Amino acid sequence: MKVENAVMPTPEQMRGTFMAPEDGPFVMVNLIKFRDRAAYASGEDVSGREAYMRYAKRMRVLCEANQARMIFSSQVVRLLLGEVEDLWDMVGLVEYPSRETFMRIAQSPEYREIEEHRIAGLAGQLNLETREL
Repeated sequence: MKVENAVMPTPEQMRGTFMAPEDGPFVMVNLIKFRDRAAYASGEDVSGREAYMRYAKRMRVLCEANQARMIFSSQVVRLLLGEVEDLWDMVGLVEYPSRETFMRIAQSPEYREIEEHRIAGLAGQLNLETREL
């Protein structure tokens, strides 16, 4: 199994998410890897974690204003089963009531205002769209 973190989705991944038919609520699993130091264009010197948490705090408010919710977030402590080259630093679960809500949030001016903190703080992440069985 190849594992490759990324900061932005590929055009193919975006089409797969945004063009899929509406099929109700889903939970996005976020496996997050921070940069050691944030990469702000301004040169501001903070940790990647601190930059990302600036994003996460405001993202929670944006989600709640759109009937989405952050269900869970936690730091990764260790790997119990399997093998990966490098562990993620954090796991987050966000529940969206619909694909339309997810797209509305991702394309909103409010999201664009906070996205710089996400990009500055992340070394990469994996996003897994999941549905309840």
